[in-house]
Amino acid sequence: MKILITGGAGFIGSAVVRLAVRRGHEVVNLDSLTYAANLENVASVSNSPLYVFEQADLRDRAALDRVLADHEPDAIMHLAAESHVDRSIDGPGDFIETNITGTYNLLEAARAYWLGQGRPEGFRFHHISTDEVFGSLGDEGQFTEETPYDPRSPYSASKAASDHLVRAWHETYGLPVVLTNCSNNYGPFHFPEKLVPVVILNALHGRPIPVYGDGGNVRDWLYVEDHADALLLVLEKGELGRSYNIGGENEARNIDLVRTICAHMDELRPENAPHERLITHVTDRPGHDRRYAIDPTRIRTELGWRPSVTVEQGLRQTVEWYLANADWWQPLLARQGVGERLGKA
Repeated sequence: MKILITGGAGFIGSAVVRLAVRRGHEVVNLDSLTYAANLENVASVSNSPLYVFEQADLRDRAALDRVLADHEPDAIMHLAAESHVDRSIDGPGDFIETNITGTYNLLEAARAYWLGQGRPEGFRFHHISTDEVFGSLGDEGQFTEETPYDPRSPYSASKAASDHLVRAWHETYGLPVVLTNCSNNYGPFHFPEKLVPVVILNALHGRPIPVYGDGGNVRDWLYVEDHADALLLVLEKGELGRSYNIGGENEARNIDLVRTICAHMDELRPENAPHERLITHVTDRPGHDRRYAIDPTRIRTELGWRPSVTVEQGLRQTVEWYLANADWWQPLLARQGVGERLGKA
């Protein structure tokens, strides 16, 4: 296929770009290159004849129309989004404009393109979202595809709105869509403001490792390359109009995740051990959801997908990657907001 991937210079998007090109798909990477984007994420495929980059903003409808007309993709994978909860607390406007208005523009551009192409049977619009749209769980239960939406942050509310738009464009206009909602991703090329890279890099530099509140918040951790594999599978074989929850089947409390990373750092950088001494509990994030957990039954039974690595294996691979790729992350430390405590409003 020829796939238009939005947000392909970001963390998850770049993993999808790399995997799609390796599998022989043509890829058009559309990204506006905001603060969290990095074309180094796709450097391994940038010289491939199967890859092309288009810098464009989802808020620019004319640019979207041009890209679709120029490249005539067989499918769209929509990953571009503002995604950092803390930043959404400090500045929700960017999240409304990109995640809601941007998704609306892309849907309308895709609908016009699809109609102009004569409604090709194989066309797909795959919208990638988050489990955060479902709100917060107690000690028991998991999110299913039927869980009512209950977003608690400006970020999750904006993603919930985008999910609703995509479903509406399918039901009202017949646009052939599939949707996915994923659990917390981690792995190589993760922008260094998120929990896992923050822990690794702070441990490496001997700086305090911040843990929100008591560290008891639970997340289901999904290795980003496993996620990319699942996304391409849903694009190719998912049922139209259907949503699929993608989870790592790896629930862990934040504090336990941090301790696991510290243990890997103790082994790989023993001169600074024990790194756990750097853990520092800080004031909790406003409206911090207590627990997320994904029920992946649908994607497992209908499409035969399961994650390939445990969180212990994936964290080890991630720590090793960051230690070996300082040339990638060092320039990013100077970007706006990195290393600062955001989202205290």
